[in-house]
Amino acid sequence: MSQQTARRGGAAWALVITSVAGFMAALDNLVVTTALPSIREDLGGGLHDLEWTVSAYTLTFAVLLMFGAALGDRFGRRRLFIAGLTVFTGASAAAAMAPGIDSLIAARAVQGAGAAVMMPLTLTLLTAAVPVAKRGMAYGIWGAVNGLAVASGPLVGGTLTEHISWQWIFWLNVPLGLALLPLARLRLVESHGTGAPLDVPGTLLASGGLFGIVYGLVRGPADGWTSSFVLTGLFAGGALLVGFILYSTRAKNPMLPMRLFRSRAFSGINAASLLMFLGMFGSIFLLSQYMQGVLGYSPTEAGLRMLPWTGMPMLVAPVAGILADRIGGRPVVAAGLFLQALGLGYMAVVATADASYVSQLPALIVSGVGMALFFAPASHLVMSSVRPSEQGIASGANNALREVGGALGIAVMGSIFAAQGGYETGQTFVDGMRPALVTGSAVVALAGIAALLIPTRRNTERQAQSAEPAPVLEKAAH
Repeated sequence: MSQQTARRGGAAWALVITSVAGFMAALDNLVVTTALPSIREDLGGGLHDLEWTVSAYTLTFAVLLMFGAALGDRFGRRRLFIAGLTVFTGASAAAAMAPGIDSLIAARAVQGAGAAVMMPLTLTLLTAAVPVAKRGMAYGIWGAVNGLAVASGPLVGGTLTEHISWQWIFWLNVPLGLALLPLARLRLVESHGTGAPLDVPGTLLASGGLFGIVYGLVRGPADGWTSSFVLTGLFAGGALLVGFILYSTRAKNPMLPMRLFRSRAFSGINAASLLMFLGMFGSIFLLSQYMQGVLGYSPTEAGLRMLPWTGMPMLVAPVAGILADRIGGRPVVAAGLFLQALGLGYMAVVATADASYVSQLPALIVSGVGMALFFAPASHLVMSSVRPSEQGIASGANNALREVGGALGIAVMGSIFAAQGGYETGQTFVDGMRPALVTGSAVVALAGIAALLIPTRRNTERQAQSAEPAPVLEKAAH
């Protein structure tokens, strides 16, 4: 076998392994939502406990993403990827066998920790394995699979719960994880970051700040925005993040070098990612309930009718990746975001308590194409905006901002929904959902504007080169 063939084989295996692992981690963000009534029937617990089965995963996942990426850069990306996958798979089995609601919440928290180590390293390992000329297509497939996982979480959870049992939303991860573990050991190549020592103060500040912010966002709608715990989380988290920024501007080897944000490419794509997930997560959260609670579809029927949106990444994202290779990621990402904004705005206009599926179909298709155009080039822009040795932490930072955006989207759009409508009747639900969708559309349009501020591909590559670490860091790598 030639060296080139071996390299192609390694790239193909890396794409399969990282895509499936990313799918599992992204799916578990929303897969539990449609299973909550069945979980309550089997395990008991109040509304507060059920909400924590979702929040426990979101919290640990968002908080530990940058820490997981930093561990991979320091101790080996493949090694930490395998460790995170092992923890995630074991916690999934524990969640499926949970005898009570408290043990399920604990298992979900451990699941999130495993996913936080595993998820940012998928993109770094894929980048290391794929030749530069083929990365757009590889990111396209990776982005398609991850986008499908985010959007189809309620469908997968609802279908498994309706036709088998809620435990299978967790059992699904176990055979996948067990199959990936030996493949990752045999087929992925080990790589490291700069070799700089682990930034303990920065890690504590960033993790504590993200915990406070995400805790406040996920608990605000349920506990009230004036709750002492929510306010403490938001203010303390914000203060810790400010401290993290100030510390990182002065530290010798910071976990997230603030100089990266001097790059318009890095700053622009991260701003666009945060805003995109804010608008998309909040919209999916409401639309999945609208399909079932107002229009009367079962979870499976609702998921099938949303396929023009949720399934579109599988068709369009690989093409988007190839297109980004040819013309650059900025125009593709911006076009996708504006289409997503248009689709959400159109849905807000046509949504009624008895809307026909035909009237919603154009909005679903436009939104699906927009989401598909975003995912692959966005990943490419993140990874190309920094030097190879810093791609791990760049991926971790981008994923953390996406998670914060998703939590913020559900909180903001849920609050708008509650202020303007409610669950009393189909009409009151629509009255609350419409202004929330308009808000989501506006936020995603802002993401499109942020994407337009990203420089051209040639300037992006020049900025990445200019962001070279100081010589002392290069010495530390040897």
